[in-house]
Amino acid sequence: MRDTRESRLLLVLLIAIAFALITVDIRGGEDSPVDGARQGAATVFGPIESGVSAAVDPVGNAVSAIRESGERHDRLAVLEEENAALKARLGSDDRSRSRLKQLDKMLKIAGQGQYGIKGAEVIAIGAAQGFSWTITIDVGAGDGIKRDMTVLNGDGLVGRVTTVGPSTATVLLASDPDFTVGTRMEAGDELGFASGQGDRPLRVELLNGKAEVKKGDRLVTFGSQADRPFVPGVPVGVVSRVDPSGGGLTRTLYVTPYAAFTKLDIVGVVVEAPKKDPRDTVLPPKPKPTPRPTVTVTVTPSAEAPADGQNQQEQ
Repeated sequence: MRDTRESRLLLVLLIAIAFALITVDIRGGEDSPVDGARQGAATVFGPIESGVSAAVDPVGNAVSAIRESGERHDRLAVLEEENAALKARLGSDDRSRSRLKQLDKMLKIAGQGQYGIKGAEVIAIGAAQGFSWTITIDVGAGDGIKRDMTVLNGDGLVGRVTTVGPSTATVLLASDPDFTVGTRMEAGDELGFASGQGDRPLRVELLNGKAEVKKGDRLVTFGSQADRPFVPGVPVGVVSRVDPSGGGLTRTLYVTPYAAFTKLDIVGVVVEAPKKDPRDTVLPPKPKPTPRPTVTVTVTPSAEAPADGQNQQEQ
């Protein structure tokens, strides 16, 4: 449109009408005469805006789809829907398949334990924290992360949040020698404390020195007061060795953790604890014993050799 006197007058008139409508809308409050038109516009253009947003950010951060999985109501169904959406968004290359598998396992743990989690990616290991076993994740205070929150992945307990920045956080891994978590034996309910030993199995001191424990028994987190730093029921590991009881007040176990601390990629921070203790429901199914083949040896008697005397007569 050419810049003419008529066009300038039309522009001034439109601006005046706009200010008049804004004034009427503000003074009208909830009974504003333009409220219906505004709602109609939101109904028409809202889905378009959402669609454009999804189109311009097809994957972004693959973990963002589970950032807000903390709703209690029908949480398992919500997590399953988010998992299906992630499968549709991620590609088919090896890297994406590996990350999708991790996300899938973590979502299942969150659903089984009814944990509200925020997904995160590991972006650094703990060189900045001295010789501690730590990782840095890409969520922080802006994502609702706070100090002393439980961190897990699709295998089990990873650690706890120790330092929180605006957009990142530091996690102390369960393998760190300064890490301690209360544990509970599966089914038997024997309580103890697990401590990290670097790249060696966790060391667990059971409070009952006469507890009956064997190799292959499993442990979960006992939980903390107000669920911080640890929520209950998170898988910890499997007993790999039991020290002989020496008649002491405690009994020492060595536990192979479920989480592989040297291969962490996708983790979840528990921002909402379950309403009730999930007990052992989050533990993976027990492996079925492999049957050992039985070999039966049948001895077939050989024909008896003829006597010497009989041989001589035949000759």
